[in-house]
Amino acid sequence: MPLRLGPAGVPLSCKGRTIVEGMDDITSLGLEAMEIQTVRPVQPKHFDQYWQAGILSWDSGIEMNLHGPYYAELLGKRRERNRSLAKMEASMQAGKVINARHLVYHVGPYGEYDPGKEANEQVANVFAGIVDRVQSIWGDQDEEAYAAFPWIEKMEPSLVGIETSGRQELWGTVDEVLEVCNHVEGTVPVLNMAHIHARGHGSMRTSEDYAELFDKVRETYGGSKFYCHFAGIEHRMGNALHYTQIKKSDLKFEPFAEYLAEDGDWMDITIISDSPLLEHDAMYMMQHYDKARQRLLEIRARDERRVKLANERGLTPEELELLEAEVAEARKNLDESPGAEKKQGKTPAKAAGGMLSFDDKADEDDVF
Repeated sequence: MPLRLGPAGVPLSCKGRTIVEGMDDITSLGLEAMEIQTVRPVQPKHFDQYWQAGILSWDSGIEMNLHGPYYAELLGKRRERNRSLAKMEASMQAGKVINARHLVYHVGPYGEYDPGKEANEQVANVFAGIVDRVQSIWGDQDEEAYAAFPWIEKMEPSLVGIETSGRQELWGTVDEVLEVCNHVEGTVPVLNMAHIHARGHGSMRTSEDYAELFDKVRETYGGSKFYCHFAGIEHRMGNALHYTQIKKSDLKFEPFAEYLAEDGDWMDITIISDSPLLEHDAMYMMQHYDKARQRLLEIRARDERRVKLANERGLTPEELELLEAEVAEARKNLDESPGAEKKQGKTPAKAAGGMLSFDDKADEDDVF
């Protein structure tokens, strides 16, 4: 299963603060993805740095992604909506320069809309226009542009990601995002696990919760490629308050890692760490995924040995398991018997100097 992990921004441990230097650090840590944060308007002076990052991404294979302005009002009145789209325009241009595989956007408050069909249709109309704009930015190029941006000719345009929201007053439940993505080609759901957990009053606690979520996505949206955010989260009354490090949150990565290890072979997934610890929690997630994979391999190896042993004894695996349970129960009963406790209580005597004594009577006849 292809799994790529990376931080949302330049790693904290990076001595330099440029994107290219951050990408070097990401490679040295064994991570394979990065999300550039353009939560504020993109400045023209940044584009040279973005181009260098795009070239490095093209040469190294690091998956680059870009997060658009954090605050948006796509369901607001025309003035607010156009202002939001104007801010997003610069991030779409930057996405081409940096070879972004995903452009991630928020929708914002419901505004004058009620949750439901009308709001979803308006969001779908807006994102259909955004997808068209992204494709036009990538498509209208001359031959000189191909030399500077080789990925434009060889790669597909950036996918437009619609992120789930973490507050009740914001558009962006899982169902809303899936419905819009299912109707607008070129969009992809961005599953922010911290937001889903907070909005669901702490709903993501077991591997079964993740299985249910991804089954819903597969049935509604289809496909096997996923883009996710993960971080610890403080939440109250169905609303996200702020991100925290994973260890200090009631949203744990272990159940997600367990699901990915056991049932995620069909998935191609990128997970971005939104944690305040950025690359540290990305590494933490990678370690827990590796542990989950190792446990799964051990369980499978044990099951294979059991089947082989059952075949050698002429038993079915179920009969062998029953026999092992009977032996374990008998051993437990033996260990709990009074005679066994006395026997276990005998320990070799120690010499006065603190060393073990070898003057056992049972060895008196030993000629050696």
